[in-house]
Amino acid sequence: MSSNAARRRTLRFAAAALTVAAGLTLTACNGSDTDGAKTSGKADSAAAADRDGSGSSKVGSESQADSGTKSGSAGKQSVERCHTSGLKAAFATGDDAVPDPNAEGSTTTSIVLTNTGGSACKIGGFPGVDLNTEHGSADWSLQRSSAKFSSITLNPGDSTDFTINLALAGDDDEGSWTPAFAVVTPPNETKSITLDWPWGGLVDQRAATRPATFVNPIG
Repeated sequence: MSSNAARRRTLRFAAAALTVAAGLTLTACNGSDTDGAKTSGKADSAAAADRDGSGSSKVGSESQADSGTKSGSAGKQSVERCHTSGLKAAFATGDDAVPDPNAEGSTTTSIVLTNTGGSACKIGGFPGVDLNTEHGSADWSLQRSSAKFSSITLNPGDSTDFTINLALAGDDDEGSWTPAFAVVTPPNETKSITLDWPWGGLVDQRAATRPATFVNPIG
């Protein structure tokens, strides 16, 4: 074989080797690009997930904040006290509510207060109770007991009551006094509710320091 032929054969082998090497290089580059694309895709997905996650977190935080604000607002909405215009008063007249005229010392009567309004209201303390004659000439503002009290909430239609200790006069008592009306003023109110007096005469202790007829707190 001539030196020229050998040289051409060597060049062909070298060219083939370069072609293979180039192919391998391109394959490696393509593989690197593919891996890079996959990695980039995962990163983008993770970033998207993070964005979605942070977005959801923000929504959740806002919802929680809104919920907290609403709860806070609801908590701050205080229940108003019961007003005379939203209350109905009546003597309890059931069999077990009738004062016992034969009781020694004193007996009791109850006045029921009902929330007739459209929303809840709070009531507590002592009502004012005035016993009046028919002509209003001999009023008796009842003293209060020393009993402790607390406020209660009445939903629409709910009722509560308070009692009045009574010293009922017997048939033979000369010093009796019979009212015609009981005028009830709810706590912290100025308007009153007038009820017909359903019971008999009382021992007249209007001038007494500690009369046996007195009013107790609500509830």
